[in-house]
Amino acid sequence: MNTLAPFLLNMRNELTGKVYDIQGFSVQDGPGIRTTVFLKGCPLRCPWCHSPESQEFHTQLSWISMKCVGLDTCTKCLDACTKGAISPGVTTLNPATQEPIRHIHIDRTICDNCGDCTKVCYRKALSMCGTDYTVEGLLERVLKDKPFYDQSGGGVTISGGEPLSQPEFVLRFLERLKANGIHTAVDTTGYTQYDILKNLLPYADLFLYDLKHMDSSQHKIVTGVSNERILENAKNIAKEGGKMQIRIPVIPDFNDSEENIRKTGRFCRSLGEAVTVIQLLPYHKLGIMKYQRLDDSKLVLEADPLPDEKIRSLKTVLENLGLSVTVH
Repeated sequence: MNTLAPFLLNMRNELTGKVYDIQGFSVQDGPGIRTTVFLKGCPLRCPWCHSPESQEFHTQLSWISMKCVGLDTCTKCLDACTKGAISPGVTTLNPATQEPIRHIHIDRTICDNCGDCTKVCYRKALSMCGTDYTVEGLLERVLKDKPFYDQSGGGVTISGGEPLSQPEFVLRFLERLKANGIHTAVDTTGYTQYDILKNLLPYADLFLYDLKHMDSSQHKIVTGVSNERILENAKNIAKEGGKMQIRIPVIPDFNDSEENIRKTGRFCRSLGEAVTVIQLLPYHKLGIMKYQRLDDSKLVLEADPLPDEKIRSLKTVLENLGLSVTVH
């Protein structure tokens, strides 16, 4: 699996990055009030991922069924699709009116994400996920929020997907942010070449660093990649003086055992003062419907969220190791 996106140049020969969302007034992705920029593309395939639109590198067609008025009212998308990828689908009940509504079906094996159907969808049920930004264009957008950063001690967080799959764009964007006096954070899986991380160290004030499982074989079975590179990169960031907030997504029947959490905590302790806090991120189901917007044939984890007392017990395991822990 290719872990790096190809460098993209627009018609003016400017480097561009592919962004799928920009979230202002974010308070969960680093200190203060922040703007979080979400880049497309990720080498991992975590089945609990709550942002499946982040996984692929290319712009994708998204369909939100709740916005669709149904084929009895509108068939413009069928007519607009010259590839024949959109056809009549199943009839369901409108969640608002409880009346039958016949939806469309998108054949993802035929769809080439041209976007023609989105141009005629007046309800915006069909839309394209993934927008190309130049470094200066994206900088102009986030600078609009700079008064919030200045007042709250916040800044800009670059997230994904795996943002370091677009390494050149991230580096140039971070350079421009620092030149404008903005605090920077990079939310990463850690699965990248260390040279990429090393190049970012002078410009990244903080890494939000994911640790999913300490057993490499289990890590690979579930996420598609092993964890050796991830752990080694964390050690190297610590040696180079970088700062990390360690994020642990707590997933039922995967990494929620006290043994795994204790091993994770011991590893974090070995990183010394580089680790500022451990963040436990309990599993939730909020991403399940997003898979249906992009490709309902993909397998996705559907599990019951862990009880609060379970999360509290895991938090205690880490605190007993002398670590600072929060739950998000």
